Amino acid sequence: MKTGSKEKKAVVRGPIRPGTKGYVRKRIRESRQWYLLLAPALIYILIFAYGPMYGILMAFKNYRPSKGIMGSDWVGFDQFIRFFKYPYFWKMIRNTLSITLLSLSTFPCAIIFALFLNEITQLKFKKVAQMVSYMPHFLSEVVVVSLVLLMLDLSNGPINNLIEAMGGTRTYFMGEPSAFAPIYVLSGLWQNIGWGTILYISALSAVPQEQIEAARIDGASRFRIMWHVNIPAILPTIMITLLMRMGRIMSLGYTKILLMENDLVADVTNVISTYNYKVGILGGQYSYATAIGLFNNVINIILLLSFNRLSKKLTDISLF
Repeated sequence: MKTGSKEKKAVVRGPIRPGTKGYVRKRIRESRQWYLLLAPALIYILIFAYGPMYGILMAFKNYRPSKGIMGSDWVGFDQFIRFFKYPYFWKMIRNTLSITLLSLSTFPCAIIFALFLNEITQLKFKKVAQMVSYMPHFLSEVVVVSLVLLMLDLSNGPINNLIEAMGGTRTYFMGEPSAFAPIYVLSGLWQNIGWGTILYISALSAVPQEQIEAARIDGASRFRIMWHVNIPAILPTIMITLLMRMGRIMSLGYTKILLMENDLVADVTNVISTYNYKVGILGGQYSYATAIGLFNNVINIILLLSFNRLSKKLTDISLF
């Protein structure tokens, strides 16, 4: 029986496909909770990472605080040319690379330590080992350098006491230019090796136990299991971490170096970061310091992109 009112036909709409009108708006509406959680991090990055990039203009200007960034005179690449003509430019690059490359050579230490921690079966001992290895990470660089100076003290340092007890001669290690880079790197390794294992231990916990049990049934030793099961399983994590390290190969903190610096080793402590600090913060040459920092970051970006492409070609693992 027909009624006087018109029946409304239901409109059946299919899923909105990518590229069609309203697709982005629909996806944002469906995932609004996730975007809300992401908002604080995005705001932080926009304010403290992208906002200060406006100051890069100072590298191309003769910045005067009274005139501001936009009002200062434009000088183009003069600040960069001045840096390249610095008499100790190449020596400073060499000093920087000698420390960063030596530090990079210790990259496998955290992986090896994580593999050995993963093999510990006694839970109580494992927790103690992790806690002891994590603790130095929370010490400030001032405390770490103070401990290094005490350990290597010429008169009463435990290292020199041991050397003398074994028939050797006491040595002022902090005054030896050839010993500066190893001391810097080894103290940093002691401070951060435990903290660096956290990511690898998390990755090792995701290794399927079925693969490990199958390897044991086939007669594989613990070392073979580590080499053929655990390491391949965490290889993506290792490569991503290595790529991140390669992107910071020219970045070296100045605080620890300045704390360890003295007149006897000043020749090897003249690195890019300390020079930038001295001319920028202490000397007030803001445009020159900005140009040095920009040069450093451009080199890091080039290295990151190059090694990322190489890693993608060789291992099919990359950041992007």
